[in-house]
Amino acid sequence: MSWLPALVWARVYRLKHLRNDAIAAVVVAVMLIPQALGLALVAGVPAHAGLYAAMSGLTIYALFGSSRTLSVGPVAILSLMTAAALSRLPLDTPEEYAAAALTLSFMTGAILLLAGIFRLGFVSNFIPRPVLVAFVTASALLIALSQTGLLFAVPVSGSNAMELFASLIANIAGTHLLTLALGLGAIAFLVICRAKLTRLFILMGIRRAVARSLSRAGPIALAALAILLSWLFDLEQAGVEVLGEIPSGLPAFTIPDFSLSLLASLFLSALPLAIVCYVESISVAQALAVRRRQTIEPNQELTGLGAANLVTSFSGGMPVAGGFSRSLVNFEAGAATPAAGFYAAVIIMLVLLFLTPVLYWLPKVCLAAVIVVAVYALFDLSILKKSWRHSRGEFFAVAVTLIVTLTLGAEAGIGAGVLTAVLMHLYKTSRPHVAVVGRVPGTEHFRNVKHYQVETSENLLTLRIDEALYFPNTRYLESLVFRLVAERPGLKHVVLMCPAVNDIDLSALETLENINDVLTDSGISLHLSEVKVPIMKILEGTHFFTRLSGGTYLSQNQAFEDLRGD
Repeated sequence: MSWLPALVWARVYRLKHLRNDAIAAVVVAVMLIPQALGLALVAGVPAHAGLYAAMSGLTIYALFGSSRTLSVGPVAILSLMTAAALSRLPLDTPEEYAAAALTLSFMTGAILLLAGIFRLGFVSNFIPRPVLVAFVTASALLIALSQTGLLFAVPVSGSNAMELFASLIANIAGTHLLTLALGLGAIAFLVICRAKLTRLFILMGIRRAVARSLSRAGPIALAALAILLSWLFDLEQAGVEVLGEIPSGLPAFTIPDFSLSLLASLFLSALPLAIVCYVESISVAQALAVRRRQTIEPNQELTGLGAANLVTSFSGGMPVAGGFSRSLVNFEAGAATPAAGFYAAVIIMLVLLFLTPVLYWLPKVCLAAVIVVAVYALFDLSILKKSWRHSRGEFFAVAVTLIVTLTLGAEAGIGAGVLTAVLMHLYKTSRPHVAVVGRVPGTEHFRNVKHYQVETSENLLTLRIDEALYFPNTRYLESLVFRLVAERPGLKHVVLMCPAVNDIDLSALETLENINDVLTDSGISLHLSEVKVPIMKILEGTHFFTRLSGGTYLSQNQAFEDLRGD
């Protein structure tokens, strides 16, 4: 049953899979628990909501997802977008805020699930990778700035970089030095773990892939050490803010707020959140699947992510997606099936059942350190240099995404980036590459007259069209043809060489008919060559060939031989 992939991989599940999945689950859970707690604080919801979201997200995705290694749970960008969306609402109490987060998760899941039902997985193609990288980079900076409040123990608020920075500067005089020292020490500890532990484990004889995975256990080691220090020295009494009381036991069944006013207020936030959730998850899933020669079903991913967010909304959680770092760790630790996610969820469940009293003493600044170090890996300012070298249009889209995300917020940033990329694409395709070509002497090949020494004829003009023909570029083609014809008074034939034309819409058809009519009135014949079969079928279904003044040729060389002496 394709709608439930778990039934497929469960049939071939073996003991070796159990062993590999269990090891991967332990590694992922060790990494995920402190991240989930910290990302819940980023989103502005209670810390335990991150654990609830991780547990339900991992469990449901294991049933409905198509990736063998994607680790679903709270992620930094969705947490940031959740905080931005809810901060605009008139929510008076933490309870109202948490309920609104559930509603946002429900709406995100519903959008994803509907997209899966209607097979809209192709929408991820409309977000170019450079734009996505720019958005992630800017969002990572916003997330890091949002954590400075916990690092300095001062109130920091705002939805963009300028507001966050201004808020930090305005309140920095009230910095709690012990908290700051603890936070900087935690960051240094995590950086050292990432940089040195892998080499240490390799020297101990541990395989490189396993060593890399174990080195990611720094956050849980930090949490354990911080809890011990906090309890021994009663850091709470010294002014260090700790996590506090976390409900013990499994999450209770919760119902999101379905009031029409809240649903209407959150819809425009849920839509970009769903898009980012899907694009980030599918990118990670496909990248890892290729490395194992596995396949990902985009529409099934929509269904899996949608179901995970829907269930999360009824279990007191927050929006979830596939995380890059956790999924990579899951992959490197040897996860064989999605059951690894389910086992990780069981570990989180055990923590909720038995270890919540211990979590009371965990300093929040340590969670901020975990998030800051985690999002550092998302920074990629090299995309500016790469896009500048490759295409000015792509650089413009990247720059717009970065600037708008930093100044107006994550939702506006991803929208501006996609819109700019689409507009740049439309502009580019509105000016299709059309080359005047001639024959390379001694061959049957035709090349651009600007770049090659070729044979031409005064009575023959051949134009090679290197784009699909549709409404944005038909006026450009028409103007170009008429201009080139006007420059050649002895012209008798125009040949449109169409090997790269793989689509033609009604606007383009009418343009071709108009070109044919104008040329015919001027005593010039219009011909086509090397037209693909699908395009021929489209044209044969119209009256175009009955009006065409010239003919159609299977090869451009035949057209050149027949027409150059005419």
